[in-house]
Amino acid sequence: MVEWSNTSTMNYGRYYHTASVLTNGNVLVTGGQGLASICLNSAELYDPSTGAWAVTGNMTYGRRFHTASVLTNGNVLVTGGQVLSGVYVNSAELYDSSTGAWTATGNMNYARVYHTASVLTNGTVLAAGGAGVSNSTELYQP
Repeated sequence: MVEWSNTSTMNYGRYYHTASVLTNGNVLVTGGQGLASICLNSAELYDPSTGAWAVTGNMTYGRRFHTASVLTNGNVLVTGGQVLSGVYVNSAELYDSSTGAWTATGNMNYARVYHTASVLTNGTVLAAGGAGVSNSTELYQP
């Protein structure tokens, strides 16, 4: 029988966020929606060995319905999403897992929300679909 058990709570309540397992085993949670429909730019780390959450660097933009892809170098690429009601973005940023800092990287060709982003075996990231651009795809080369 599989059982669930409680662990510590995140620092910020959120939904429509992402959660990515980093190469060191920690979990990076980014963005999402908080109280009063505010898009969050905050990020936090969960350490499964201690069960503790720690705040890490903030993204440049608050966003929800975005993607987060762990790259082969251990960094995390966050793409697209929604920043305000009805406002979709093409921006992308990188989380440096060794420093906790975020930096802007090249924008996607299309604003994407509800899309997918998959890390391919050669390390590139395939962004596919999304609201309003459902049949388009593009590649990110780290």
